[in-house]
Amino acid sequence: MAKRTAIIDIGSNSARLVIFERTSRFGFHLISEQKSKVRISEGAYAKGGNLQPIGIERAYLALESFIQTTKKYHVQKILCVATSALRDAPNGQEFVQWIRKNLHLSIKIIDGNKEAELGAIAAANLLPLTDAITVDIGGGSSDMALIRGGEIIETFSLNIGTVRIKELFFDRKASIKEAHRYIKEELKRLPDSFRSPMAVGIGGTARALSKGIMTRRDYPLDKLHAFHYSVKEERDYLTAITLSSAKGLKKFNLKQERFDTIREGTLIFLEILKEIGAKEVITSGVGVREGLFLKDFLRNSRLRFPKGLNPSIRSILDRFDNLTAKDSSASHRMKVASELYDICHREFALPTQYRNSMDAALKLANIGKTLTIYKARQHAFYIALQELNYAFSHKEMLLISLLLRTSGDSLLKKSLYREYRSLLPKKESMRCLSFIYNLTLLLHENANEAVIDFHYANQTLTIHADQSLYHARESIKSLKKPHAFAIIIKDRSSIPTYTF
Repeated sequence: MAKRTAIIDIGSNSARLVIFERTSRFGFHLISEQKSKVRISEGAYAKGGNLQPIGIERAYLALESFIQTTKKYHVQKILCVATSALRDAPNGQEFVQWIRKNLHLSIKIIDGNKEAELGAIAAANLLPLTDAITVDIGGGSSDMALIRGGEIIETFSLNIGTVRIKELFFDRKASIKEAHRYIKEELKRLPDSFRSPMAVGIGGTARALSKGIMTRRDYPLDKLHAFHYSVKEERDYLTAITLSSAKGLKKFNLKQERFDTIREGTLIFLEILKEIGAKEVITSGVGVREGLFLKDFLRNSRLRFPKGLNPSIRSILDRFDNLTAKDSSASHRMKVASELYDICHREFALPTQYRNSMDAALKLANIGKTLTIYKARQHAFYIALQELNYAFSHKEMLLISLLLRTSGDSLLKKSLYREYRSLLPKKESMRCLSFIYNLTLLLHENANEAVIDFHYANQTLTIHADQSLYHARESIKSLKKPHAFAIIIKDRSSIPTYTF
């Protein structure tokens, strides 16, 4: 498989280029991203759907620039797709042939169902979900996929998109009721099976709305991917956007570049959410481009990552911790931590829901040392906070990152806990988790892969080890504990007879 793969996506509003680098069998990361607002379908709906010179010229220049970028990055493979703007245009194939002749770039025009499938492949692999309906609102169509148990069951494409609604209604100053009727009529085509309390918002409209909601809430984490919100709580905000004048959009915390189609997109999104019975929306920072890459990347794995493998963790280990990526030390750490977790669950009511986050933190424990051993935990925190993007919730991302930041003499980094408090476990649980994490690392680092057992009784934690824990004793002695209890170490250490 190619070391570096470029994906070009030509939509009705924008053309985008992303370049992925493969780091291992299941590891990859993004190394370049470019966007051009080509509006290739501008004026097309009023001209029988035919692409017009103004959009064609912008698209050509954008694609020419993208190709130059792929050469700069020594890309081995380019996959290029076009969506509704070209498939709806009578002269779409002429444009494809013209681009192939002049830029030597092959463009594959995909239908709405294929577009929905690619978005769903990305969502199913890179978001923390099992059951949902993906909703990707483009310029000419809205493409949807039904996901059950992590599998893509069905796809459907609706002929409602932001540019289409804009040119048919908003640009003509038609009443919003007319646009409502048009959208509702098209929604009658949606199969009855498309019902789910969870909707996945894919594409520019969904991301822009989520960013606006995050700004209004003063949300502590600056990540769009996996951000979720309640439809009921945000319905008034979303409805107000559809009713706003163009000038009035400034008060909704939206990027100005989205003003031209955000009212149309929000109107479509609200009607779809109502039709499918969605109660929650989870935002996807991935879509057709990532889906196209994963379809190629995972073609020999039934389009899914192996069970238990998180692509973000795999990528971080590939790039920041070569030792742990090659040996079994993480498994030993997780075994030690599991026993401690059982004790804290039984004795201090630590909830079981944080086990996976603990395991993830232990896998990533050494990543900060890649930069330097000094302040390695601070480095690890920032690496994890930036790079833990896929298949984790925001709460999981933050918990894992904060565990990497804690140290034995400070189980809770107070300033960070205050900043992210709304997304973190309660203080009592956080202290227990930090204690487990730090004690596990102390034991592992000072006793290699010793056989270690724990026993808790009479407010005393006894540590049994089949190797000497001499170097760990002082550190364990100064380790802060989440509750008042003693720690006794019983190891196998012996001093041979000596004479002077």
